[in-house]
Amino acid sequence: STAITTNTKQQLSSPSTVTDNDPKDIITRSSARLSQKENTYTRPRAVRPKRKEPPSPLLTIMSDTNIKTDTTTTTTTTPTNAKTISTKTATTPTKTTTTPPNTPSPKSSSTKKKNATTSSSSSRKKRQRILPNSQPPPTKNWYSIYTLVQELRSDKSAPVDTDGSHALPERHLGDDVYRYQVLIALMLSSQTKDAVVGETMRALQKHGLTPQNIQNTPHEKLNQLLNKVGFHNNKTKYIKEATSILLSTYNADIPPTADEMMKLPGVGPKMAYIIESVAFNTTTGIGVDTHMHRMFNQLKWVNNAKTPEQTREQLEGWLPRDYWAEVNVLWVGFGQETQQQKEKALRKAFACSRPVEALGLYKKVGMDIKKEAKRFGLEEEVTRVMCGGDGVSKK
Repeated sequence: STAITTNTKQQLSSPSTVTDNDPKDIITRSSARLSQKENTYTRPRAVRPKRKEPPSPLLTIMSDTNIKTDTTTTTTTTPTNAKTISTKTATTPTKTTTTPPNTPSPKSSSTKKKNATTSSSSSRKKRQRILPNSQPPPTKNWYSIYTLVQELRSDKSAPVDTDGSHALPERHLGDDVYRYQVLIALMLSSQTKDAVVGETMRALQKHGLTPQNIQNTPHEKLNQLLNKVGFHNNKTKYIKEATSILLSTYNADIPPTADEMMKLPGVGPKMAYIIESVAFNTTTGIGVDTHMHRMFNQLKWVNNAKTPEQTREQLEGWLPRDYWAEVNVLWVGFGQETQQQKEKALRKAFACSRPVEALGLYKKVGMDIKKEAKRFGLEEEVTRVMCGGDGVSKK
């Protein structure tokens, strides 16, 4: 008890010992804590480094293809007492195209390609127009075939012989009306069979087929007269327009040359050359229709002609001018008979001077001889012609 009393006295007598409720004691303790905190080293908070993003596919490809990129250094400042961290950031290249080494850029490649195309097109020879009678004949036997067709067509019994543009116009009304009717007949013939053209022309002649009367005929009435021909609406318009031009420019006559005729509405090269030949007895070109275009390609008289106009140009290149005036009617009639009148064509072949050659010609232009002979009961005649009457084939 003596010891406890002594310690208690010492504590009470000690200047630093005060009661908990003493304000001075509270202030003293707070100051002591602050001073202790200031004298203690505080470890700065570590700055977490930025998370590395995975390299983009573009940068990976660029690194694989040895494309170098510029680098710049950026500095990030942390709060007080923090360390400075230096990082390197890749700068995206300006061009994103990835090309292997030693490969020209797309711009230069396209430029070179364009230049190559231009040079190749310029170096390619342009298709030159074939001048009349400037080429050799395409086959050695062309004249033999031509004279055979002349013999087969000597009776002039094809549709074109009775309903063609040379056969339909009325001569008794004067030369200018005759020429006008030749023009109208050719304008109607496009995409229309000759028999239909003939029927329509006779109806127009009954109505009055002169420039003045057609000019005064109402559009609806004229269209009704033409309703059987192909594309009659367009042809009605073209005839009315062409007639008006003839009355105002050519004194109700037609233009004297094929080049001027082609300027009329609805008149093409084929029509113009035939009109010139029939109306003025002048031939500066060959009128080629679909029959001639087909057959001359089959006979190899033209070299892979794609259009009747190409056929015309190639044909004029080698066919003598003496045949230009007749070649249209001659071969159009031959094509009509071999396509539309096959029985008659076969019988004419049997009766001609060269029947084997005639049947061979029919076969070249697309006629199935055996099929047509069976169809018309002419198999024995075909066998007799091909065997020459002795049982030996002449093929």
